[in-house]
Amino acid sequence: MEFLSQYGLFLLKTVTLVIAILVLIAGVFALGRKPKHKLDVTSLNEQYEHIHSLMQKEVLGKKTEKKKKDKSKNKQPTLYVLDFHGDIKASQVEQLREEVSAILSIAKQEDEVLVRLDSPGGSVNGYGLAAAQLQRIREKNIPLTVSIDKVAASGGYLMACVANSIIAAPFAIIGSIGVVAQIPNFHRWLKKNNVDIELLTAGEYKRTLTLFAENTEKGRKKFQEDLEKIHTAFREYVLSNRSQLDIDKVSTGEHWLAKDAFDLRLVDKLATSDDYLIGKMANFKAFKLTIQPKTSLVNKLIKPVMNLMHPWA
Repeated sequence: MEFLSQYGLFLLKTVTLVIAILVLIAGVFALGRKPKHKLDVTSLNEQYEHIHSLMQKEVLGKKTEKKKKDKSKNKQPTLYVLDFHGDIKASQVEQLREEVSAILSIAKQEDEVLVRLDSPGGSVNGYGLAAAQLQRIREKNIPLTVSIDKVAASGGYLMACVANSIIAAPFAIIGSIGVVAQIPNFHRWLKKNNVDIELLTAGEYKRTLTLFAENTEKGRKKFQEDLEKIHTAFREYVLSNRSQLDIDKVSTGEHWLAKDAFDLRLVDKLATSDDYLIGKMANFKAFKLTIQPKTSLVNKLIKPVMNLMHPWA
């Protein structure tokens, strides 16, 4: 009996070890494999019709007959709807580039793209790439409309200006055509505490302003020159897309409410994205496109543990 007990314990340890090795191998393969993205396409016409029918039934007490599919609607042009919620890095640009590529694979010139944009701006390269993605739509001669319900400032407006038409809710924040940079410097504090910092560079302007070394007037001047160059490129890009602007007047870094931005010709129409979309549905088939990254096996395994550790997240 003792032999069987020891053998059973040995067998259990062996099985546990084999399972652990298999899980480890699967984890390594999962880490090496990039999770694929998933494209979701939602018919906004059907969504709106469902809400309309529900309201008729619940509020007005009317029974709604199931409508036969209108074949003529298949011949209608398509309105592709994208949502862009911008952070300081324009992180959603990877999603945007795939969504734009998906649209351009089938879109025709009689179709339209509506981008519901919400962004206070951020990094120059991130928002520059996002604007370039929208430029791809314009280059295919497909009408592009940008609607702003809350904010399109700085890099957000860099994206918006690409559109054929900009629509904004009256109290949305618009503009901020300027460039800003700030960096703290701890040199005096370090010197006071007898801490030396050695900053070695190859190239005269490899570091203009730093966190820990002593900044120089020459470095400050070069940093300011770089900001001015970016601002000039920003101004020129906006003006190339919206030639009706008084660029000197609107590129001071100020921002305006949309109702004032309309007078400055920064926007073309005052309306919410909802009103614009509902108005279009009579003559367009409207589809919302969303690229969603698939969760990797490792993340699926880790997520329940993280939820237990951080239930408020």
